[in-house]
Amino acid sequence: MLLSLLKILAFVVAVTALTFGAASLMEVSGGAEVTVAGTEFTLSPLELTIGFVALVALVWLSFKALGLIVAVLKFINGDETAISRYFTRNRERKGYEALSDGMMALASGEGQVALAKAARAERYLGRPDLTDILTAQAAEMAGDAKRAEETYKRLLKDDRTRFVGVRGLMNRRLASGDTETALKLAQKAFELKPKHAETQDVLLRLQAESADWVGARATLGAKLRTGTLPRDVHRRRDAVLALSEAKDILSDSSSIEARETAIEANRLSPDLIPAAVMAARSYIAAGNARYATRVIKKSWEVQPHPDLAAAFAEIEPNESARARLKRFATLTKQRADHPETKMLQAELNIAAEDFPAARRAIADLVESEPTSRSLTLMAAIERGAGADDAVVRGWLTRALTAPRGPQWICDKCHHIHADWVPVCVSCHSFDTLSWTSPPPGEMAMPSGTEMLPLIVGGPATEVVVQEPAPEPTEEAEAETRA
Repeated sequence: MLLSLLKILAFVVAVTALTFGAASLMEVSGGAEVTVAGTEFTLSPLELTIGFVALVALVWLSFKALGLIVAVLKFINGDETAISRYFTRNRERKGYEALSDGMMALASGEGQVALAKAARAERYLGRPDLTDILTAQAAEMAGDAKRAEETYKRLLKDDRTRFVGVRGLMNRRLASGDTETALKLAQKAFELKPKHAETQDVLLRLQAESADWVGARATLGAKLRTGTLPRDVHRRRDAVLALSEAKDILSDSSSIEARETAIEANRLSPDLIPAAVMAARSYIAAGNARYATRVIKKSWEVQPHPDLAAAFAEIEPNESARARLKRFATLTKQRADHPETKMLQAELNIAAEDFPAARRAIADLVESEPTSRSLTLMAAIERGAGADDAVVRGWLTRALTAPRGPQWICDKCHHIHADWVPVCVSCHSFDTLSWTSPPPGEMAMPSGTEMLPLIVGGPATEVVVQEPAPEPTEEAEAETRA
C-alpha cells in the first residue's frame, strides 16, 4: 500500500516538474532560426528542447536498428546471437516443463504419460543424462521391460549416470530371477558407490544366497564403517556369516579351519545357538570337554534349546542314564522354569526309569503350555509307569493335534524351517530366523512321533476317532421291529 502511494506521488511530482519546465520555457524570449533547403524555421526555446529530445531518441533507435541488422546477419551466418538465444531459452522452457510434467506423472503412477513427457523433454532439451532416467523409470512403471533395459544401458556411457544404469540393470536382473548376473552388477554398483545403503543390502543378500561368506563379511564390514549398521547388529550378523563359513569348511573336511571359524562365530555372538553347538562340537573333537561345557552352559543360560542338550550329551557319549542325569544338573539348574529345561529333565528321568520324577518335571507344563513333545513325553511316562494302553493313547491323541512348540521361524514371512539356515528359503531374507513358536493355525506333525513305537511297545498304530452313531429315526425303528 505504501509503495503504491509512493509511486503515485512520484508520478505527480514528475508531471508537475515537466509542466513547470514547459511553462518556464514558454516565458523565455528569443529563439532560433533554422534554414533547411532555403526555407527558414523559427523555433522557440520549448520547440528547441523538444526537437533535441527527439533527435537523441532517433539516434538511439538508429543504433538499435543497426544492432538488429548485424544480429540478423550473424544469425543467418550461423553464429549465436540474441535471436538464437531467445529460441534456445524457449526450447529449454518447454523441455523443462515437459520434464517436470513427466516427473509428476511418474509420481502419480501414470507410466505411459511419463514416457510421452520424457520423449518431449528429450526433443527440446537434448539432455539424455536427465531424460533417460525419467524414460527408464517410466518404462518400468508402464511394464516395458525391454525399453527400460535399453535406456539403462545408455546410461552406462556417462560417468555421471553410470551408477544409475548399473543399479537399474541390477534390479531388472533381480526381477527376472537372474541372481548370478545381479550379483556381478551389485558388485560393480558397490565399487561405484560403496556408501550406498541399498546396494550394500542387495549385495550382502546375494552374497549370502550364493554362499560367498568371505565377500559377505567384507560387505558387512563396509556397512559398519559407513555407519549404516549398528555395531551390535554387525557382531551378530558377522557371527552368522562366520558360522555359515565354518559349515562350508566342515563340508570340505577341513576340520581345523572349521573348528577355528566355529569358535570365532560363538565368540562374536554367544547367543547364536547353531554357533554354540558347532563350537562345542569343535571342542569335543579336540578333546577339550571343559571348554565345550562352558560354551553350552553360557548359551543355555541365554536360550535353552534341544540342540544344546544334544551337544552336551556328546561330551560323554557312553555314560549311564544315572550318570547323565547327574552331569546334566549343571544345565537343568539354569533356567529351571523354562519349558525346555523341564522337558529335558523329564527325558533324563525317563531314561533313568524314574517316572515319578519325570511326571513332576512336566506335570504343570502339559496343562499350562501343552505341546506335541511334552504330551508325547507324558505318554512315555504313563507307559513306563504301567498305565493302561487307553491312557497312553489318550496322551498320544492329544499330542497329534497339539502345537508343535518353538521352531526356527522367519521373522519376516513366518516360514517354518526344519533346521537353522542363514538365509530364509522363502523370502530370502538374511539372519531373520528365530527359535520361537509359530503363529496360531500353523500345525505340523509332532516331533515326538518317532517315540511312539517305543511307547506303545510295537509299531505305531493309527489313532481312529469314531464319530457317535446318529439317533435312529422313526422309520428305522419300525423297520427294526418288523
